[in-house]
Amino acid sequence: MDKAKLYIVPTPIGNLDDITLRAVKVLGGVDAILAEDTRTTGFLLKHLGIEKKLYSHHKFNEHATVELVAGRIASGLSVALVSDAGTPGISDPGFLLVRTCIEQGIEVETLPGATAFVPALVQSGFPCDRFCFEGFLPQKKGRAKRLAALAGEERTMIFYESPYRVVKALEQFAAVFGAEREVSVSREITKKFEQTVRGTLEEVAAYFRAHEPKGEFVIVVAGRPRCKKGGEEENELGGSDE
Repeated sequence: MDKAKLYIVPTPIGNLDDITLRAVKVLGGVDAILAEDTRTTGFLLKHLGIEKKLYSHHKFNEHATVELVAGRIASGLSVALVSDAGTPGISDPGFLLVRTCIEQGIEVETLPGATAFVPALVQSGFPCDRFCFEGFLPQKKGRAKRLAALAGEERTMIFYESPYRVVKALEQFAAVFGAEREVSVSREITKKFEQTVRGTLEEVAAYFRAHEPKGEFVIVVAGRPRCKKGGEEENELGGSDE
C-alpha cells in the first residue's frame, strides 16, 4: 500500500469465492493484518496464497490495543482489519478502532463486501426500503425491555441468533409481536446447506422444534402493519385492504 491508513476488509461468510479482487489486493499489500482469530484468517490467507504477519484483535483485547494500533498507523504502517467472517464492526470487533483512528485524524478506508444480513433481508421478501438491524439481542438482562421497545416497529427487523437459542427467540418474538407475524429465517448463508424457512412466527418456531437448528442464523421479522385512521390496515401498495 502506498499510504498509511486503516483498511476495513470484509471476508467471506462461508463461500471463499465471495472475497473481492480489491480485498485480495489490500490484504496482500498492507504491512499488517489484524484478525479476530488468527487461525481462521490464516486459513483464508493460505487459500488466497498470501503470506502476511497476523496480529490478534478481538472483543477481549480491543480496548487495550486500539491506541497501540492507531499509533502504529500514525507512524507510517498500513493495517487491514478483518473479522472471522463478514464486515468488521457489524456484530464483530471494529467500531472502537475505527472511532479511535477517526478521532486521531487517521484515514479509514472501508471496502464493500460480504455481510450476512443483506442477503437474508433481500430474500425474505419483506420491504427492504426501510429496516432496522438489531444484531444479537442481549441474552438475559435487557432482552425483554428491548423486545418491548420493538413491539410497535413498522420497519422490517433483522436479528442474529445462535442455533442454541433460535427456537427460544422465535417463541419470544411470537409472544411480543404476535404468533401470526411473518418471519423469514436464513441459516448457513453462502454455504453448502444454506436454507431459508418462511412463514408465521408460530409456524417457523414449530419447524425448528422438529428440525434441529444448525449453523448461524439470521432472523428477519416483518414490521407491524401500518394502520390508517380508523384502524384499517394498509396493504403493501399503500392503500387500505378494502
